[in-house]
Amino acid sequence: MNTAPGDILLTGASGFVGQALDARLRRDGHRVLGTARRSGQLASGTPIAAMALTPDQDWSGCLVHTRAVVHLAARVHVMDERAADPLAAFRLANTAGTLNLARQAAAVGVRRFVFVSSIKVNGEQTPPGGAFRFDDVPAPLDPYGVSKREAEDGLRQLGASSGMEIVIVRPPLVYGPGVKANFAALMRAVRSGWPLPLGGVTSNRRSLVALDNLVDLLVHCIHHPAAAGQTFLASDGEDLSTAELLKRMGQALGRPARLLPVPVSLLEIGAALVGRRAVAQRLLGSLQVDIAHTRKALGWTPPVSVDEGLRRAATGLAT
Repeated sequence: MNTAPGDILLTGASGFVGQALDARLRRDGHRVLGTARRSGQLASGTPIAAMALTPDQDWSGCLVHTRAVVHLAARVHVMDERAADPLAAFRLANTAGTLNLARQAAAVGVRRFVFVSSIKVNGEQTPPGGAFRFDDVPAPLDPYGVSKREAEDGLRQLGASSGMEIVIVRPPLVYGPGVKANFAALMRAVRSGWPLPLGGVTSNRRSLVALDNLVDLLVHCIHHPAAAGQTFLASDGEDLSTAELLKRMGQALGRPARLLPVPVSLLEIGAALVGRRAVAQRLLGSLQVDIAHTRKALGWTPPVSVDEGLRRAATGLAT
């Protein structure tokens, strides 16, 4: 597909974060060229080139006049994993595919490469009262997190050898209008009025990031001189227990959450019996993110509160 060059190349442009970031960049006056698995055009008018995240993809046609790359595209978690070797599959796309794009970007003089990684590079959970920091020793546990960590390492090496400015952003769960998967399922459950056995989950803490907050942070990472060479963690700056999150969802939806105070120990036993330990960990455990470094280095404050972020997510919740 023939596309006009943009000053910003946005991979994964047709996705949840990509479409929101594209809209913001266009409002800010940027010429954006997007890529996705299929060619086409976003509702905003941004052209989309079909590009594969593979080690041999030729990106030269997309990098003409590009000043910055924001790399959102990735092989993400799949519920029904069919790859015989999941780690190899994640590495092929998220590590080798990313570094192939980055090497070509550096070769043509792209100034800055913003890589949207994952908080899973830090790990899966935090101890009570603890929080992940930007300078923690990485401890990814699943293939996705490992592939992202290895991509980060390769990008830093490339930046040191080429001079291209590398910026790494590790978000936790992102929510907003159009959110899908477990977060949307929770919101629909609250909206339906179903009793949920999570009223006793009050001691854990989870960091989330509203879509508009992540978009605003990524725009800072494209432009801010101090972002070069840095790793930033993202969140809303307010951490909630699962019970409090559900209550705030109810407020956003105009439907009070019906929460039953089932002991956490019983929930853990039940989850183990039905083989849902991973789901239980996300609902019952803690994952807190310390964004002090992000705030200080960029002079950044999340512009959207948790309550406003949930309200926007509620407005865009599918039936």
